[in-house]
Amino acid sequence: MNNRTQHAARHETHASSPPSTLLDRSDIRVKHADGVGDVLAAFVDRIRAGDVGSLPVIVGLILIWTVFTSLNPVFLSANNLVNLLFDCSTVGVISLGIVCVLLVGQIDLSVGSMSGFASALVGMLWVNHGWPVWLAIVIAIAAGALAGGLYALLFNRLGMPSFVSTLAGLLAILGLQLYVLGAAGSINLPYGATLVDLGQLMIIPPVVSHLLGLLPGAAMLMAGMRTRTRRRAVNLSVPSLAGLLIRSAAMSVFLEIVVAYLNRGRGVPLMFGIFLGLTVVMHYALTRTRWGRSMHAVGGNHEAARRAGIKVGAIYTSAFVLCASLAALGGVLTAARLASASQQAGTGDVNLNAIAAAVIGGTSLFGGRGSAYSAVLGIIVIQSIASGLTLLNLSSSLRFMITGAVLAIAVIVDSLARQSRMSHGRA
Repeated sequence: MNNRTQHAARHETHASSPPSTLLDRSDIRVKHADGVGDVLAAFVDRIRAGDVGSLPVIVGLILIWTVFTSLNPVFLSANNLVNLLFDCSTVGVISLGIVCVLLVGQIDLSVGSMSGFASALVGMLWVNHGWPVWLAIVIAIAAGALAGGLYALLFNRLGMPSFVSTLAGLLAILGLQLYVLGAAGSINLPYGATLVDLGQLMIIPPVVSHLLGLLPGAAMLMAGMRTRTRRRAVNLSVPSLAGLLIRSAAMSVFLEIVVAYLNRGRGVPLMFGIFLGLTVVMHYALTRTRWGRSMHAVGGNHEAARRAGIKVGAIYTSAFVLCASLAALGGVLTAARLASASQQAGTGDVNLNAIAAAVIGGTSLFGGRGSAYSAVLGIIVIQSIASGLTLLNLSSSLRFMITGAVLAIAVIVDSLARQSRMSHGRA
């Protein structure tokens, strides 16, 4: 690559403004922050620059919880929140895959059908044919990876839009699901099996949950201290120690309060813990690895990424494969939650909720911006709406209308923030 091409690639990558670049640029003020007031001022500056992060969805979640609690105090009871977290885990895992494809500016409309097919495949192999349950799960996830690889092949080699290929996949996989289930239409999973207990009963022991609640704050502190050490070693200004300590302490205190409250009921669901574990791994991969930086770069400007030497086709393939594989895993967890695999699995609003959760949580439909934690925040918002309306004994039609309104607001906020970032960058 000659110098002119390298300069063009760097210029286009900067113009695309992927999240990592924006965050690094917005952190310029934080580097010189010495106290709490400076940290807050830097935060306000980032908001004005269009880097709103997860703030809108957090504010929205607080409003939703406030309204439903005022109408029915049972909503915020410990046991209701535990049930809410159980329900979040299944579609949340699927939404985590949607984050991957949205980051590269694509979409997968077949995640619902893939989750239903995976649950049917597990039921058929495990219950009907006597295969070990772990092997049935591996086969189901492998089927998802194969479907994702096919989508990537159609996109990379034939230029077929992902909207079209995954829509065709939705219909084809739905047909496979019906074929696997056969005339019976459903397969009941045995009660008492470990997989079913995972979806309905298994709780993280209280002591373990409290210890796990300390890990995010500790990890944040360690990563921040390592960053300070590296920057000081090359004579660069370092982020505020006060701000780092405040953020890590606030994270630890908040999570400990949440865990303590949930333990007043049944406790923290193990299935939700698995979902959070996958989210943490995905967050690390997207923010701390070359692959993650390439994902953001391709989503921001795929041509600039290609000129910079990134294997764009491989990145697209990884996104599609991850999305379909996580959809299959979400289907397995759904079967565990319902103790059955049926023709209704993966249909209805599964696609809607998975995609809406990623967007509501803060992942941009324009590509290049998003976080693994978007799936967590978004699915909690959606399930909170569903739980609140159920407690109020209101029609499910309201859930679709409210969720649609929240989704529209999320997209509007994303569009306005994008315009603000572009104008701020020109200024």
